[in-house]
Amino acid sequence: MRPSKRQPDEMRAVSFERGIARHAEGSCLVKFGDTHVLCTASLEERVPAWLRNAGKGWVTAEYGMLPRATHERTRREASAGKQGGRTLEIQRLIGRSLRAVVDLQALGEVQITVDCDVLQADGGTRTASITGGWIALHDCLRWMEARQMVSLPRVLKDHVAAISCGIHAGTPVIDLDYAEDSGAETDANFVLTGKGGIVEVQGTAEGAPFSEEQFLAMMGLARKGIARLVSLQQMAVA
Repeated sequence: MRPSKRQPDEMRAVSFERGIARHAEGSCLVKFGDTHVLCTASLEERVPAWLRNAGKGWVTAEYGMLPRATHERTRREASAGKQGGRTLEIQRLIGRSLRAVVDLQALGEVQITVDCDVLQADGGTRTASITGGWIALHDCLRWMEARQMVSLPRVLKDHVAAISCGIHAGTPVIDLDYAEDSGAETDANFVLTGKGGIVEVQGTAEGAPFSEEQFLAMMGLARKGIARLVSLQQMAVA
């Protein structure tokens, strides 16, 4: 039995609350169980210097955790003067995941920044950020469409969502919380599109190497979980 008493293929309760940030063009408070992330999408009518006059836009992301998102207070990275390696890795993953489903040419010469701020962490902060970030991005593009700046169906090509899977006590399981993640033999993150395309897979054996059979079992769980997440995204933005 899992520490959370869930079945191996059972995800935590997932919810999306849109329009949570008054001033942002798009926003969503996403909850994967006790992991809560505020995602905001902000439009800037400029692009990075290396993209000027290229006729296309850019989607990027920033990620951070509040000091008491975890059991003990962590120092703000701003006070340390630099971002940590884990933060940089996660925000680059979020940006890559969102760009995978955006037509940057159809977006035009603007930049959308999706900020993902972890209010409370209990495992899976990066997967929650990607899944909720898609909703914030969608609503930002809808805001732009209402002002005749873009065509939402042309720019946003598909859904994208992410879920963690792992091997816990010898069993493939989905959507690891902190108790499982900290003791899992294998930890993996899967990012897939609504059509089932693979954007990114991150998998690490913490102890013994995992087998191809175990990897395929985790992939099967991930596909099932992401289909559920995409369905929830569709209901949220309908």
